[in-house]
Amino acid sequence: MHAVIIAVVIVAITGLILGIVLSVASVVMKVPVDETAVEIEENLAGANCGACGYSGCSGYASALSKGDCTDTTLCAPGGADTAKAIASILGVSGGELRPMTAFVACHGGKEECDTTMNYHGDMSCKTAAQLYSGGKACSFGCLGLGDCENACPYDSIHVNENGVAEVNAETCRACKICVNTCPQGIIEMVPLYHQEAVVYCSNHDKGAATRKECKVGCIGCMKCQKTCTHDAIKVTNFCAHVDQDKCVGCGDCIAGCPTKCLQLDTFGKIIVKDGAAEAKVQAAS
Repeated sequence: MHAVIIAVVIVAITGLILGIVLSVASVVMKVPVDETAVEIEENLAGANCGACGYSGCSGYASALSKGDCTDTTLCAPGGADTAKAIASILGVSGGELRPMTAFVACHGGKEECDTTMNYHGDMSCKTAAQLYSGGKACSFGCLGLGDCENACPYDSIHVNENGVAEVNAETCRACKICVNTCPQGIIEMVPLYHQEAVVYCSNHDKGAATRKECKVGCIGCMKCQKTCTHDAIKVTNFCAHVDQDKCVGCGDCIAGCPTKCLQLDTFGKIIVKDGAAEAKVQAAS
């Protein structure tokens, strides 16, 4: 009986000592919490998409709190409300957030682009891109197997019946996850609610080869570049590209495009109120 009591006492004393040690250790080894960073992170979108240029929401919040970053508008999924909230926490004036949306630079679907073989492999763009572009004649175009669609956390991008991915600009939050997912590198960001010229092609083959591959591919003829009076279009490596900061949406370049891959578009709905055009607020904001 005495042995049992002694054992219980020893266990109790050992537990007490370990508890004291752990309590002291928790105080000595306590990691300081950056309350400002925590508050900022709570106001971010929580997508951890990396669109801000940091590893995730915590990385961006930490950089803002420490003063390593002063731009409060980098959380594209959070939109203007998030930018204002961050500015309020930091006690600074909020910057202007330019709403953006993802854009797929390809219109070469099943009807426009030839095929070289029937692909029956893994239904993944990443895999198909390594196997003769999944049998698509144009090795630069949308493969239409839905990697971007599966990766989008906002259900904003889908592959249409013609086999080309399309973005719903009204629900897209510009997180860039689809941009980073596409193995073809044909998804880019364009401004919302602004009429601009866009090139629905990413082909960099010479014109003669492009004509054989796709009916709507850019052939690098440079007519658009010569027509543009705002220096907004440049043909590089046989493919035209529009500088959205310079494009004024005049449409002068559109008429001369022989393959109609250059179009004048407005991403996101524009509503008319009191006789004046007004950009519709993003549904996802």
